Amino acid sequence: MQIGKRDLLKATVTLAMAAGLPIAAEAKPASSPIAPGPFAPYWDSLIRGYNAPDWFRDAKFGIWAHWGPQCAPEASDWYGRNMYVQGHWQYDAHLKRYGHPADVGFMEVINSWKAEAFDPDALLALYKNAGAKYFVALANHHDNFDTYASKFHAWNSTRVGPKKDLIGMWAKAARAKGLKFGVSNHSSHAWHWFQVAYGYDAEGPRRGERYDAWKLTKAMGKGKWWEGLDPQELYAGRAMPIPDGMTSAKAAQEWHDRNDGYWFEDPPPANPGFAKRWYARCKDLIDSYQPDLIYFDDAELPLGQYGLDIAAHYYNAAINWHGKADVVINAKNLADLHRPGIVEDVERGLRAGIQPLPWQSDTCIGSWHYDRGIYERNEYKSADYVIHVLADVVSKNGNLLLSVPVRSNGTIDEKEAAVVEGIASWMNRFSEAIHGTRPWKSFGEGPTEVAGGMFSEGKTKGFTAADIRFTTKDGALYAITLGKPGDKVVIASLKDASVKRVELVGSNAPLAFQKTDAGLVVTVPPAASHDYGVALKLMGEGLV
Repeated sequence: MQIGKRDLLKATVTLAMAAGLPIAAEAKPASSPIAPGPFAPYWDSLIRGYNAPDWFRDAKFGIWAHWGPQCAPEASDWYGRNMYVQGHWQYDAHLKRYGHPADVGFMEVINSWKAEAFDPDALLALYKNAGAKYFVALANHHDNFDTYASKFHAWNSTRVGPKKDLIGMWAKAARAKGLKFGVSNHSSHAWHWFQVAYGYDAEGPRRGERYDAWKLTKAMGKGKWWEGLDPQELYAGRAMPIPDGMTSAKAAQEWHDRNDGYWFEDPPPANPGFAKRWYARCKDLIDSYQPDLIYFDDAELPLGQYGLDIAAHYYNAAINWHGKADVVINAKNLADLHRPGIVEDVERGLRAGIQPLPWQSDTCIGSWHYDRGIYERNEYKSADYVIHVLADVVSKNGNLLLSVPVRSNGTIDEKEAAVVEGIASWMNRFSEAIHGTRPWKSFGEGPTEVAGGMFSEGKTKGFTAADIRFTTKDGALYAITLGKPGDKVVIASLKDASVKRVELVGSNAPLAFQKTDAGLVVTVPPAASHDYGVALKLMGEGLV
């Protein structure tokens, strides 16, 4: 009996536990209640009981709407933080468009966001045609704003801004299209990420005057658009505000970088209620919308025990919904022994080789939050780049989650639409080599060396037609060229293979091929080619 790599990982965990090595301590829930079921809120239970569902392993390609109030200025990612950092270009953009952050803070940006042209049905029709099998919508970001009908957080999209249940609208449209539906939750970092909103200008005519978060109270909203809302709940409270006395913007930036700029994962010691509220909000998100996937923008799981509580609740809830834990949790930088318990995500990064467990890469064709400058400078990632990354990721047992930035009004621009349509032009012909596949004994061949790890995508040079990636399905081997080939495709890895038949994916007509010292040489008619590359289907004894 052959033991798979996943089984070997689980066996390693069991042996480590038997030897008394610390894998993870059993813990009582930090929050309650957790849905009844076999999963308990500690790593050992998640590792032993979870397997990534087949729907996720088959899907391979998802599209993400990383869309929230920070898209309102159309001025790139992390606007809600950087608008409070004197000297940053987004601070200058905020001054020009909205005013000084002591007078007009991020909560006013939220109020300016109306999503007036939002049509999820039209967007999801476009994404489904491009071959996406799952769709993920941003439920909240580090800006601490919920884009759903939150029962435990008044700063949500049904109360202010669009005054719509955006997650509910996305979920309905996605499921009507037959797509799996996921949500991304980034709000565990709000407590430190937003400390800049309690800061001040260190230079200039208003130096020393604290920004809006420092002074606003719930009582001050009477008679205003935010009446009944507490700004401190949005800005998450003064956990580590910058002290008085900074005399230069550079020194203030350095202070923030050293203190609140660190990527904290534990609950805030000075604000114990934050983690409890996060748990209640996340549990409400799960219970109300029953997502198929939750993406956490965290290393391991958010906020210590609270994240483990949510993971156990989610898996048990899924069993109650579907009879099995056929849902996915994404998080980053997992310890090796924790990887069987959830699905690791590699932000803007690839892997150098085939991974024993399913994983996910996520990237964006532009900035995470919509950036008008990227549009004007024609800096979107190209459709062929996306296809090549997708093929590389899938050949290594992964999925690709692609963010397509959404404008303030709820639409994508025509250049983004062209990228999506370009992806569709390839997927409509060759997706058989992507969807439902599994890795071969080798991920591929070719001259381009792939750098692995988080934020590694820029370290890999452009792929070429000589770069080939392999996948398998139903006894067939697929070879995908990462660029438009000439009339011959040479596959060195199949030099000695017993190939009986070769087809172009999407056509039943056989292609001519021969074996040479260089490898298997397949003739591809020019009319059958594609500018991004082609996918070949190879059949023969012992290939797979």
